This record gives sequence, C-alpha cells and structure tokens, in this order.
Amino acid sequence: MALTSFTAPLTAAQAKTLREVLERQGFDFEPKQYALYSARKGKLNVTVYEKGPKVLVQGKDTEDFISFTLEPEVLGEAKLGYEEVNDPEMFQPHFGIDESGKGDFFGPLVIAGVYTDGSVVRKLMEAGIMDSKRISSAAKIRKLAEVIRNTPGCQSEVVAIGPEKYNEMHASFGNLNRLLAWGHARVIELLLAKRPDCPRALSDQFAQPQVLQRALKQKGLTIQLDQRTKGESDIAVAAASILARERFVSWMDKTSEACGVTLPLGASAAVIAAGKQLVAARGESALGKAAKLHFRTTGAVLGLSTASEDESAEGGTETA
Repeated sequence: MALTSFTAPLTAAQAKTLREVLERQGFDFEPKQYALYSARKGKLNVTVYEKGPKVLVQGKDTEDFISFTLEPEVLGEAKLGYEEVNDPEMFQPHFGIDESGKGDFFGPLVIAGVYTDGSVVRKLMEAGIMDSKRISSAAKIRKLAEVIRNTPGCQSEVVAIGPEKYNEMHASFGNLNRLLAWGHARVIELLLAKRPDCPRALSDQFAQPQVLQRALKQKGLTIQLDQRTKGESDIAVAAASILARERFVSWMDKTSEACGVTLPLGASAAVIAAGKQLVAARGESALGKAAKLHFRTTGAVLGLSTASEDESAEGGTETA
C-alpha cells in the first residue's frame, strides 16, 4: 500500500526552506487554522503547523514528495524506508499508552493501550496511523480506529472514566496526575493479561516518571516502563491516541444528543456557555454527569468565578 500521509518535525529554518521549495514548484497556498502555511498541488497537500513546527504531507504523491523533495531539499537526510534503522525500538514488541479528554471540561478521561511488534507496526504505518492530535476529522479517527482493531497481531485495551466516576476518583486521589497514573497502570494490567510476554511499555509522559512507576508497583506489575514527551512519534502510542480519541468523541456525540446540548471540546467561552445551557435545561446536578467539576470552568458556569478562554490548553484548568 502506498504511503498517503507523513509527518515530521521541522526547524524554523526548514519551514522557511520548504515554503520556498513549494513556491518554486508551483504549489497553491491557502490559509489554514493553526498553520504557518498550507499548500496544494494536484492531489498532494503540504501543511506546516505552528506547533513544533511540524509538516504534514497528505495525498497520492506523498511518497515521491518525501523521497525526492522533502528529504533531500529540506530535511537533509533520508528517513522514509529507514525507520527500522533510525528507531529500532519502535519495531520491537511493546505497549504504547496514551489518553484523551484530559484537558476537556466535558466528557470522560479515556486511556488506551496498544500492543505492537515489527509486523504490526509496518501494517499500521502503511495504513497512515499518526498521532490523533494531527487528525481533525472524527470520521477519519473512526476509520483508523477500525484499522487498528482489525490489524492481525495488534492487541488493544481502552479504559474510559465517565464524568461521574471521574469526579469521585479525582476527589479520592486529590490529584489529576495520580488519577492518570491509575488509568495508565490499569490499561497496562489489562494488556499484560493478553500479552504476558510483552517486555516493555511506552507512555506519553504526563508527570514525573515515579508517579506512574508507583501506580504499577501498587498493582504488582513488573514491566520495563519508558516515558517520554512526544511519545506519539512511536506508532504504538499514536495508535493508542487514536483509540482513546475515538472513544472520547463517541461519548461526546452520544451525550450531546441525549441531553439536547452540543458539548464543545476544551474549556473555552463556548464551553462555559454550553455548561450554562445544560444547567438551565437539566439542573445543576446534570453538570456532574457531563463535566469534570474540579476545572475552574465549573465556577464560571455556575456564576461563582470566571475562566478565561486560554485555559482550554491541556490541563490548563486543572486545580489540583
């Protein structure tokens, strides 16, 4: 299967060089939210996002563009086809763990884990598996999640903590990171029941390493644990991020329909407005069934305080 999607980090200088290359090659530029620039030529799309920055290449001619333009003219090194040389650990048996919903006022906290080995990783890469944060379409998230579940040899587990249970557990743990660690450890526990021979787990780092290490120890689990920021560059972690996002988005869609209020993502002014609408329609008790009450957003919804729009970043409204 031909590669139709590819992402890579860039330096600011490389982002500038790439734009010059695209202009020279006759690409048409168009504005895109959160992007430094986005360009199209035929069936090929190239977008450089502000965060990172990172380049996302999509379309039928992705592979040729990487091999003949991006790598030699911008990146200065050949990576495509050399993943096993550059990152051999990614192709060795391991679990990848990631979460969704941590920074969202509404909705559950979802932690997912995926077991991969060399064969599974190659199949997932061919299918275009990438970090869910790079995928804006819910339909594509669902499609890729189905691919992950149907990939031979791939094992997965998802733990979803709905708002009511989340609020109870957060009050008990007294800290979001300890709650996250419990969820990560629970997913690893479930995966080990399926693949007790797996030697290693890789988690996208969300706290000091010892927080998750303690959670594993409390469950009596023995496995090599690696934690790193930007863990989603690993295909197993990226696949876990997609499964977690799929479950989160499905809960949001289902609950929005059931309560008659569209529940937005994040913790912005639109979220506060939706919260007030929900309370007006269903009563104050409904908030605890749909939202994470320790967020400062709760005070804004109930008229007790204000929460600024910039608190929508991950963990931005966490008070513990």
